[in-house]
Amino acid sequence: MREFIVEADGGSRGNPGPAGYGSVVRDAASGQTLAERAEYIGVATNNVAEYRGLLAGLRAAHELDPDATVHVRMDSKLVVEQMSGRWKIKHPAMKPLAAEAATVFPPDRVTYEWIPRERNKHADRLANEAMDAGARGERWTPSASRAELDATASSSAVPEPSGPSGDATAGAARARAALADVRAARTVAAAGTSTPGTSAPGTAAPGKAAPGTATPGASAPGTAAPGASAPAASAPESLAPSGGAVPSSRTASSADADSSDGAAAPAPADAGRAGAATAETSAQGWSSAPDLGAPATFVLLRHGETPLTPQKRFSGSGGTDPALSDIGREQAERVAEALARRGTIQHIVASPLARTRETAGIVAARLGLEVTVEDGLRETDFGAWEGLTFAEVRERHPDDLNAWLASPQVAPTGGGESFADTAVRIAATRDKLTAAYAGRTVLLVTHVTPIKTLIQLALGAPSEALFRMELSAASLSVVAYYADGNASVRLFNDTSHLR
Repeated sequence: MREFIVEADGGSRGNPGPAGYGSVVRDAASGQTLAERAEYIGVATNNVAEYRGLLAGLRAAHELDPDATVHVRMDSKLVVEQMSGRWKIKHPAMKPLAAEAATVFPPDRVTYEWIPRERNKHADRLANEAMDAGARGERWTPSASRAELDATASSSAVPEPSGPSGDATAGAARARAALADVRAARTVAAAGTSTPGTSAPGTAAPGKAAPGTATPGASAPGTAAPGASAPAASAPESLAPSGGAVPSSRTASSADADSSDGAAAPAPADAGRAGAATAETSAQGWSSAPDLGAPATFVLLRHGETPLTPQKRFSGSGGTDPALSDIGREQAERVAEALARRGTIQHIVASPLARTRETAGIVAARLGLEVTVEDGLRETDFGAWEGLTFAEVRERHPDDLNAWLASPQVAPTGGGESFADTAVRIAATRDKLTAAYAGRTVLLVTHVTPIKTLIQLALGAPSEALFRMELSAASLSVVAYYADGNASVRLFNDTSHLR
């Protein structure tokens, strides 16, 4: 079955005012432009013009192959969210256009993706060409169009990548497109011809990403609390994941509001899974790696502060389930504003605990999205240690604490959850969500241990790596998961939005 990419845009000079649309149909495998559509439509609003562009693009794709699947990319969040069924359509002029667009292909063969405006330049230029032609009293004609050439030339400048902090997908795609243009120009020059060849597609989906190399902020044992905490007594390391070289000892840190920062051991099936290039890829080199399409990108948000956070108390899934403090709610508002400015979050998934659901709700209200609750994202259950500080646990349960520090297989006092068990749960949740949100950008609102575990597994790091990560309240981290099982850590513990 063929797959097409439809890029569409529309504009109005006055809103409402003289309006036009542009649409491009590309082959998803090669990126080759197969069809262009543009038209001046008279006086209309921006949104109506955007819907007209979508409809024209879908019709052009249907003419090429009515049995194809279609991936629509637009810089109109309104159209993308409405056509995806997440937002209601209230405008009377848009309802019939949306209904007609939904019938061109069966709904299960069309997907929608929001992209930044700079990645939709071809369709944008077509729309402007159509409006320019209308202003001259003419009709737009494909033979006179320079939209593709202009868009390709503009893309060769390789602007800064857009998207959530650390999301390099768009920038990497543009960089590859620019390099392809340079190679094509050299080939034409070598052949001695002055006629430009076909432009290299500027929207090719990114290929395999290089393994993430996020460096912990400090070499001293990390804490998950916002501030640094003094290291507690060390305990011997007696168990490491298969194949992982570990130091002879590790140091525990004071517990924070979510966890004790203990190390999570990956499930056996995950040992060495994500983060390292395969031998085949190493032999090929990154430039010849296969195009794996857009990854599932998880923006990992630790919830805002609770009353227990500044006290550095164990607060897992088996305790009092505290809500956010006033500071925590302010942190969530700042995260929401930062993510709204980025504009790339397509879904929100949260842990079922109160502090994460409250954080997710604040962000969702700002982004106009719904929150899906996923039990697998809950924090570790710390058993009898819930609500205690690290020092209090050391005083009351010294032997249990030493055994817990020495092995990720050991659970806290009173039947809590071991870090090994947490890792198995998080790995299963990761696999479930990457399958459900392939090619999408998803905000996961969760806790210290789940986020650190996802980072550790993505890097293929040994279990004690979690002791060397600091994860602040309301911080953002980003991991991208590709179709071949590799992962790329793109950001860790970003708190710039809180400053």
